[in-house]
Amino acid sequence: MSVRGIRGAITIEVNEEQPILDATSELLADIVHANGIVPDDICSVLITVTNDLDATFPARAIRTMAGWELVPLMCALEVPVKGSLEKCIRLLVLVNTDKSQQEIEHIYLGRAQALRPDLAKS
Repeated sequence: MSVRGIRGAITIEVNEEQPILDATSELLADIVHANGIVPDDICSVLITVTNDLDATFPARAIRTMAGWELVPLMCALEVPVKGSLEKCIRLLVLVNTDKSQQEIEHIYLGRAQALRPDLAKS
């Protein structure tokens, strides 16, 4: 069994608490579903946001999900590169799995598909 990283990103339109929480939940649910994982398989989740999203901690959404109470979560700010994608939430889910790197499905939603068009599914 190996530790693999699963990447994902999603964008929202407004810097408000509920859209941040909803988008975080949606992104994580899609990652979990696409990769067939359960919270016990998760090592940790690193969550970053662009500096224009400060209405709440996205980790709050994950902490309220059943079974995720003990998963280590960390929020951080994305590097503020000029001209980069705005209002973006990114996840790096570290998971124990027997899947190979090629079998991992990364999830990019909304305008975040532009970050990795090679991995985004339209």
